[in-house]
Amino acid sequence: MVDSDELLRAKLNAETGRIAWAELQRHFARGSVISVAPGMDLVEVALSIARDDKPSIEAWLAAKRIKRADSEDALDWHERGAQFWAVVTAPWVLVQEIVEEM
Repeated sequence: MVDSDELLRAKLNAETGRIAWAELQRHFARGSVISVAPGMDLVEVALSIARDDKPSIEAWLAAKRIKRADSEDALDWHERGAQFWAVVTAPWVLVQEIVEEM
């Protein structure tokens, strides 16, 4: 039997997609963009937020592994034309910058 976390994880994974900074700007303007550090599992973070897993979220915030995007981020992303993986966990849009490896 599939549990509710597995179903939600599958749903979030299916809803994850690429987005350019230009498309993300309106969400940033609403203050709803959460930046997820490289190396973190974007879907697992979204799952924790959807489940309101406060201990995990607070630990990630304290460690600066997730944070609300700020104007410094926006300027940097705009200048570089950044691309992201994104998933919505209302009211948040979680993003993780795509870093092309050389």
